Amino acid sequence: MSKKEQIKQSLEALLDPRTKQPLGENSAVRHVHVDEEESLVTLILALSETGGREEKEFTRQVAKIVKIDHGFKGLKISYEALKKAPVEFERHTKYIAITSGKGGVGKSTVTANLAVALKRLGKSVGIIDADIYGPSIPNIMQVPQYQLRVNDENKIIPPMAYDMPVISAEFLMEDDKPLMWRGPMLGRMLSTFFKETAWDENLDFVLIDLPPGTGDVAMDVQTLIPEAHVIVVTTPHPTASHIAVKSGYMAQSLKHNVLGVVENMSYYNNPVNGAKEEIFGSGGAEEVAKALKVDLLAQIPIGQPGNRQNPSIYEMHDEIGVNYLGLANKVLKEFA
Repeated sequence: MSKKEQIKQSLEALLDPRTKQPLGENSAVRHVHVDEEESLVTLILALSETGGREEKEFTRQVAKIVKIDHGFKGLKISYEALKKAPVEFERHTKYIAITSGKGGVGKSTVTANLAVALKRLGKSVGIIDADIYGPSIPNIMQVPQYQLRVNDENKIIPPMAYDMPVISAEFLMEDDKPLMWRGPMLGRMLSTFFKETAWDENLDFVLIDLPPGTGDVAMDVQTLIPEAHVIVVTTPHPTASHIAVKSGYMAQSLKHNVLGVVENMSYYNNPVNGAKEEIFGSGGAEEVAKALKVDLLAQIPIGQPGNRQNPSIYEMHDEIGVNYLGLANKVLKEFA
């Protein structure tokens, strides 16, 4: 039995301090990540009620299991309520989180173009740019400088781009200055995106552009999304695909449904000889899909949009625009 499974089994034997029932009976061990090289265990646990003396006592018990019984030096715990209030969208709204193992693979471009493709197929779509430290959706969607406004219920009114509501950390930053916030403030921002924004309650889909990797922000976002579906983005390069598998594993460990894998920058169509040139290698996404036991949804080639007014959004008749329509159709079939 792996260290991860040993720790999980030990935790499930503990009692919820309020219900006095074993955690395992409620599947309340949401996430366990073991880094043996750093001697660090990261946990997401659900309790019937968080806060107070019971949680402190519970933390001491968990620390004993991790540090004394299993010999790890570091421990990071996040708690969530066992019965969380749902995000304030209608139940038919589908949440699709776009994730990647590392930056630079075009995750935000995939998010924006998939959203546009779903819109072209007649669906109502919203976008949450949750890539806190590198928000790029407003630039990709060409959202002009936006001064946030609130409605009569004191909820943020998101700006529109391509007839879709968009919310982003970019709207809370000063021009060209980085966001230098710590964990609790970031968590509050994410909660604002989901719960304190005036979303159209009839949206069919909400796409969430996650930060790259498997850090705290990515986990916070995913714990806020009820019944989320996930698309993993990678390139053909072995390094990108190796790390992308980890983000997929994290989504699955949080009990989210991984719809499949998108390989971005898959190849280059040489206009001179018509050959498909695999600039970044080949096979990366296939390996990710195989490891996660999901489908390879699309292989998006390298190219530029035909509409030069926006260098990031492909027109419907562009070759790559057709690829995104194919991806959107596959996504829709998942919910048919």
